[in-house]
Amino acid sequence: MTPLSRSLIIERPGSHRLSEGPLLEPGPGEVRVRVAAAGICMSDREVYDGHRDPAYVRYPLVPGHEWSGTVDAVGEGVDPALLERRTVAEGFRSCGRCERCRYGETSLCTEGYDETGFTRPGAFADHVVVPARLLHLLSDDADLRAAALLEPAAVIAAAVRAGDPEPGERIAVLGAGTLGLLAVQLLAAVSPSELTVIDLREERAFLALDFGAGEARTPKEAEEVRGRYDLVVETAGAPSTAADACLLARRGGRVVLTGMFTPGAVGIDPVHLSLSQLTVRSVFGAPSAAWSYAVRAFTAGLLDPAPLITHEFPLERFAEAVALVGAGGPETGKVLLRP
Repeated sequence: MTPLSRSLIIERPGSHRLSEGPLLEPGPGEVRVRVAAAGICMSDREVYDGHRDPAYVRYPLVPGHEWSGTVDAVGEGVDPALLERRTVAEGFRSCGRCERCRYGETSLCTEGYDETGFTRPGAFADHVVVPARLLHLLSDDADLRAAALLEPAAVIAAAVRAGDPEPGERIAVLGAGTLGLLAVQLLAAVSPSELTVIDLREERAFLALDFGAGEARTPKEAEEVRGRYDLVVETAGAPSTAADACLLARRGGRVVLTGMFTPGAVGIDPVHLSLSQLTVRSVFGAPSAAWSYAVRAFTAGLLDPAPLITHEFPLERFAEAVALVGAGGPETGKVLLRP
């Protein structure tokens, strides 16, 4: 009997189906991974609703860019020792040849955008096939449920690397969603003198205290500490948070923007930027080095995404799961699909 595998396919915005077909075999240089868990994020909700920029999605599509699993087949030229290894994998299908890739900036590959779960079949499925070169192997006893969040953790690792925090600095994290709470864990490991989290949702902001923050504030309360922080990491992507992050930074401070902003977001005041001599960086996705950073932190126990998970659903309940993302209350954290 031919082995079968299921995939959740979004045919077009607002339309999905669960498909079952022959189990795909990995090609040369590829591996097939048996998916253990896959996270749903706002980008997946945008794909489902049809709100993602057409340049960054290709229908029909199997979504799923946040995932973990176990290698269960290898293609030609791939080391068979990878079989049964627990793993995650980078999403960007970077070329590895262009100037940016050769420089290590694989998220800036000049060959064009290509990403698992957006332009290639992703992990809302029983299995996913990816290039073996993109794997980041985990320990044999790794918690694969928690490891499904290593993709957003890698994005935050890219932000932390860009912000270059130092022990004893005053640091603020703007936003207490998944990215913000992961940022708190990684930044707490640097031993800042202050680590403040700011979020309109008081319940989420105070949750950050359990993740290593020393203080939680609402945006209104944060007006009292504008100009205080050496480093501000913005994770919310709300219309005003890029501008707010710059106001929180001290003169000569650093700001890293990780939120995905929509058209109409309030711009950063160029006069304030110039007079305050701020360094502003932005992050989209994660290069290979940031993935390595996140996986090392996870393996060392400095990063534990498991407490962020609040809901888990089988593939058959995708509609129920995706409806929670972006629409749930403060008690809704990370939503997982478990094939």
